[in-house]
Amino acid sequence: MTRLRQRATVLAFLLAWRVLRLLPTRAAYALFDLAADRTVAGNGSSVQRLRANYARVRPELGPQELEALVAEGVRASLRYYVEAFRLPSVSGTDVDSLVRFEGALPELKSHLLAGRPVLAFLGHTGNWDLAGVWCARHLGTVVTVAERLEPEEMFRAFLDYREQLGMVIHPAERGTYERLRAQLATGEPVVMPLLADRDLSASGVEVDLCGHRARMAAGPAALAVETGLPLYPVTLRHERVGRRWGMVVTVHDAVTVAPAGSRDAVARTTQACADAFGSAITRHTADWHMMQRVFVDDLDPARDRATTTADRSAA
Repeated sequence: MTRLRQRATVLAFLLAWRVLRLLPTRAAYALFDLAADRTVAGNGSSVQRLRANYARVRPELGPQELEALVAEGVRASLRYYVEAFRLPSVSGTDVDSLVRFEGALPELKSHLLAGRPVLAFLGHTGNWDLAGVWCARHLGTVVTVAERLEPEEMFRAFLDYREQLGMVIHPAERGTYERLRAQLATGEPVVMPLLADRDLSASGVEVDLCGHRARMAAGPAALAVETGLPLYPVTLRHERVGRRWGMVVTVHDAVTVAPAGSRDAVARTTQACADAFGSAITRHTADWHMMQRVFVDDLDPARDRATTTADRSAA
């Protein structure tokens, strides 16, 4: 049964890739908005997790405000798939009209023009594929890592899709860090954005995120500490461009990279990225489509129970 379900998922995604680009833009977005609203009404585990994550970063919200934010967040999350499925048929000119950069992009570009690679700390915000296409068009080679998906056919489909968009993709697996380090050692002026707001390994770094302990991937900071290359936190959010949705890419100021060999260098550098990221998701929470566990109290059920017990005792 599992194999049949996986096969059905693959076929559904492949069909969506072919059909959605044939629909009018407004109809495609409306279809996925409807799916998002039904998903929220179903209140499955992913929606519950999104709600819990939002409640942590926006504790000032009342129940109705939080529910409205969750509904907006699920819509933004499914909007990514509309854009991903349609992106192969979007012209370069349209990409340029839909993507707007703000912040430290001129500084980042100056490093590339000087022949240096740059690192970017990325989170699950907005549509990084759309931003990646823009970067490949205007900044040069984009090298990144993709999480392995199940089933394998699904992962291969996404891998091929992103490589066709002009990006170099490494699967997240043993040896990937060494391949990234070797790429940077060539000195080629590449942009290397790495998703890091969720730890997928046992080597993550514990940081403070919006007043709560969270685990983030160590890769971007570790590479920056080891190579001395600049590291820019980058966040994305949707904005209306006429009748379509566009993407605002904020390149935050490069963080101070702790010197190699110094105590807690990777942890301190990751925390600097978390500070910039936390500030952004507090302002634009619905664009953070994090439907997995990221906060330490959620990752450790025993600690979560202890915290709950302590809260009840204090009450």
